[in-house]
Parts: sequence; structure tokens; C-alpha cells
Amino acid sequence: MTLVLRTTDRTAEPAPVLPTLPAGTDPLLQLEYEMQQPSGPGATRCLSHPAEMALRGMPVRCSACHARRDWLLINHGRNVWIVCRCSNQWLEPEISRTDFDALIAIPDHRTYPSVEEGLAALGFDGAFAGTYFE
Repeated sequence: MTLVLRTTDRTAEPAPVLPTLPAGTDPLLQLEYEMQQPSGPGATRCLSHPAEMALRGMPVRCSACHARRDWLLINHGRNVWIVCRCSNQWLEPEISRTDFDALIAIPDHRTYPSVEEGLAALGFDGAFAGTYFE
């Protein structure tokens, strides 16, 4: 399963190049730098949303398996995608980055090398299709 982050309103932006620390830097500063969460316009953030959601007054339902809860919200740039446990995913224009930021009470500090590895680790790659976790 591959998450396709696509938009129609702007061209793709190159990923920002992170600065590297000089070779003789203090090891504690190096560790602190490596532990920082990805940020900036190229960062991809995920948020688990186990409860039901309503957009425009209508409940959100998966078009593939008809699930009504247990979503993964993925934010990249100004866009937010909804991913179901069955691995169905769609761009949701009704959820803005501001809305996404408002949903984050305690940021999750796990970082994954790629979106696909994150989806697999969080159980949104289709392996748990039809299963609700409480």
C-alpha cells in the first residue's frame, strides 16, 4: 500500500535540507539535534483519531469498508488525508492544517523513516481491516 500525497492546487515542493552539525561538536548537542521532531513545510505528521468524526455535519465513513471511527489523520503541508484501518485513504479538503493542529493535545514523538513504514507500524496498512481498537 502506498500513500499518494497529491494535490491539484500547487506543485510539489522539494524537501528541506536539514543542516548538519560540524564534526567536532559536543555529543550531547548532537544527540539533542538528532532527537528533534521533523518540522517545517516538508514535515509529515500523523495523528490517531479513534472516535467518530463529523465534517459539515455528516459523519465520516470509509467508502471501502464503511467504518465510522478509528482513523489516522496525516498532515503534509496544507493538506490532510484520512486513512482507514482497511488502508483506504483520501484527501479531506474540509480539514485544514489549523484544524489538524487543534486536534493535537499531546504530540506523539515517534518518528518513522517513511509514511509507509509509519502506516505499517500504526496498523493502518490494511492488516487490521475491520478491527476497532479501543
